[in-house]
Amino acid sequence: MEPDLFTAAAEDRQEKDPTASPLAVRMRPRTLDEVVGQQHLLKQGSPLRRLVGEGGSGPAGASSVILWGPPGIGKTTLAYVVSKATNKRFVELSAITAGVKEVRAVIEGARRAMGGHGKETVLFLDEIHRFSKAQQDSLLPAVENRWVTLIAATTENPYFSVISPLLSRSLLLTLEHLTDDDLRGLLARALTEERGLAGAVTLAEDAEGHILRVAGGDARRALTALEAAAGAAIAKGEETVTLESVEESVNRAAVKYDKDGDQHYDVASALIKSIRGSDVDAALHYLARMIEAGEDPRFIARRLMISASEDIGLADPTALPTAVAAAQAVAMIGFPEAALTLSHATIALALAPKSNAATTAIGAAMEDVRKGLAGPVPPHLRDGHYKGAAKLGHAQGYVYPHDVPGGIAAQQYAPDAIAGSRYYQPTRYGAEARYADVVERVRERLGGPAKDPGGEGSG
Repeated sequence: MEPDLFTAAAEDRQEKDPTASPLAVRMRPRTLDEVVGQQHLLKQGSPLRRLVGEGGSGPAGASSVILWGPPGIGKTTLAYVVSKATNKRFVELSAITAGVKEVRAVIEGARRAMGGHGKETVLFLDEIHRFSKAQQDSLLPAVENRWVTLIAATTENPYFSVISPLLSRSLLLTLEHLTDDDLRGLLARALTEERGLAGAVTLAEDAEGHILRVAGGDARRALTALEAAAGAAIAKGEETVTLESVEESVNRAAVKYDKDGDQHYDVASALIKSIRGSDVDAALHYLARMIEAGEDPRFIARRLMISASEDIGLADPTALPTAVAAAQAVAMIGFPEAALTLSHATIALALAPKSNAATTAIGAAMEDVRKGLAGPVPPHLRDGHYKGAAKLGHAQGYVYPHDVPGGIAAQQYAPDAIAGSRYYQPTRYGAEARYADVVERVRERLGGPAKDPGGEGSG
């Protein structure tokens, strides 16, 4: 038997008893206009609307669709809506459990349905990135011959996880995280619509906030939490779903944290100060609080990048690349997986040797500039590439460091006003000990006569 997600029997059961299916299934959109979020894909004239026959014919040459985005944002829903809007059979497979044999069975069933009843088939393949190249190759004949309309979903970059022949024959749609406002609208509909909870309960504001935090942008998770909490409230004879009902139902304590208020800054500050103090456990605690409170992962990643330069600097030169890599990864994958990346970076920064020498160095230099200690650039350092520069004495007498043994040319680089100032005061912590030795030797060399290039290199 083919693994249809929505069989006629299942739909009949739902029509006879709306409560027979989970709330997340009952609230599944029936048309594109009911889809939550993804407005960039749903505007009039968009490729997705043309695919279902709205506003003209479908995209030329596209016999399959690849939906790329994080979990719980509606990839399966969009596939189902497309099948309903185009009056096609809907068959779902998961790349986790299915193989070439199951794919061929579905394709053969699609060919029979097309030949016997003229009924076309939408094949929804979830997590296509888990299919090997050979398994993805098995889909090509069905796509090329249009035996099925393939809608494949992936949480990984399809340019790396989907074979080129399939990608080139597909319409690639990138789905975005659902916002809190998107989920609020969905919860409101689920509370009032007949196929949902039909007004049996209302939802307290703090309870709604906790559901949004628990959901983390996942519509399925939000509806599941609401259903469980509503059931608990109804069982107790209550007409309002309270925060306590939500906490009991999802088994997760509410985080007392307003991400738009003072605690937003307090907890962020505590995270950075714990990293600065090398308390990895406290840092992870505050990171967890920020994640559970629904903080934007990009905000957390930005704070970690700042920490890497402000509090670690050259004591561990790998700290900033680690934080930058974490920020890039977070931007690509989002929650919930981004929590792992943020944990990785937080642990690395907390345990790294610390130095604020780079911070104090630029602070001292900027303070002098604000005081007016700037002065003209020494003539031999000025731009000498334009016509007439030589007549002005620009670049005259400049010693090219690469022509000097050791690569250090003893000449004046700073303006007269700050000559001799020492802004960078390296520590002896971690890798910065090496820079402390280097800067001492370099300054000694630069303080000597301009024509005295001898001696050892800079290290």
